[in-house]
Amino acid sequence: MKAKLTLRIEKDLIEEIKKFSKEKGESISKIVENYFRLTLQNKEKEEEITPTVRKLKGILKDKKVSEEDYKKYLEEKYL
Repeated sequence: MKAKLTLRIEKDLIEEIKKFSKEKGESISKIVENYFRLTLQNKEKEEEITPTVRKLKGILKDKKVSEEDYKKYLEEKYL
């Protein structure tokens, strides 16, 4: 069942949202609905992650580790 929801958004952002909606060929309502549907699905997936992994998530975000460096690290560690 569909229900109405009123959102308050800055005017300049509304114009950008309207452009985005037009480019995508989808209504703003559908875009907002899809956003929240995906966000809630991702939240459920995050809850499946163990607490230790959750703490580590994003820790290397700013670090640049090449595949070659990682292979070298593994070789040194296990060989």
